[in-house]
Amino acid sequence: MNIYDIAKLAGVSIATVSRVMNGSDRVSEKTRQKVLSIIEEESYTPNIFAKGLGLHTMHTIGILVPTISDMYMSRAVSYLEEELQEFGYDCILSCSGFEQEKKAAHVQLLLSKHIDALIMIGSNYAGEGSRRDTEYIRKAALQIPVFIINGTVRGDNIYCYVSDDKRAVEEAVSSLIESGRRRVLFLTQSDTFSAAQKLEGYRRALSRHDIPFDDRLVVHVPNHVHGVLNILLNDVSEEFDSILATTDIVAVGAVKYAAARSLRIPEELSIIGYNNTLMALGCEPELSSIDNHCDTLCKTVVQHLLAVLAGSGEEPKKLTIGCELIKRGTTDF
Repeated sequence: MNIYDIAKLAGVSIATVSRVMNGSDRVSEKTRQKVLSIIEEESYTPNIFAKGLGLHTMHTIGILVPTISDMYMSRAVSYLEEELQEFGYDCILSCSGFEQEKKAAHVQLLLSKHIDALIMIGSNYAGEGSRRDTEYIRKAALQIPVFIINGTVRGDNIYCYVSDDKRAVEEAVSSLIESGRRRVLFLTQSDTFSAAQKLEGYRRALSRHDIPFDDRLVVHVPNHVHGVLNILLNDVSEEFDSILATTDIVAVGAVKYAAARSLRIPEELSIIGYNNTLMALGCEPELSSIDNHCDTLCKTVVQHLLAVLAGSGEEPKKLTIGCELIKRGTTDF
């Protein structure tokens, strides 16, 4: 009998059982009593519970990001750390950068700290589709469970959690088109797996509405407000009536472009950002943005991580979380 068995008998998640055992107030009294009743019936003790979660481990999780300066990644780290600490786990954060050798080196550095599991944040870790790009992850998974947020890598002991970026962008661009927009500019700041999924969603929306794909309307920009502004002012000659940006920062650059050109938002230019960060609320007008539910994604990762460490063999190898378009002042549909 272990924590996973208790969770199944109670009809709750392993995270809920852990909260009950830790005395957390984030559990209803009804659920708490149900779990405690099963624990008593099964003669389940705190010591056995501790063993189920790895009593003789460091109780430490490694978290790897390319850069903590990225708003999505910093939010994810915050959510993960808060959730893990509630269950008695400490975190070691490492920033690898984007170069292949450095990513592999930082994985080895974290492994040397005797971590119980590794969480990698960002589709950059999924590489560009080559198995060779991700072999270092499969090697790490021979030692500990590896959880990847917003990227897909196939292999034993590797668990991937992604946002449904493709569908989200397809629906958002379709809404722009159905509101009368015909020239949707796609602004992307990277060539990652996530960015590729968003671009595919953009293509699908165009195809769905019989609009030919024009690669001149796909523009690579830096993830920097003034960098985006400069490119839109000086380097984009094609006409466009709306913008889908792959981050809120890029979208804010587009809002500044509209101000510089005296374009009315959303009447003359509609803009949609991505990630639904505070940046979306900090510009005028407030930015419509696709919420990829980073908080839900991270909480799901922690719940499944606890289950894997407790010996569950039933956790999915890949899970997709839906996204939601939050409509504000930069769109009128």
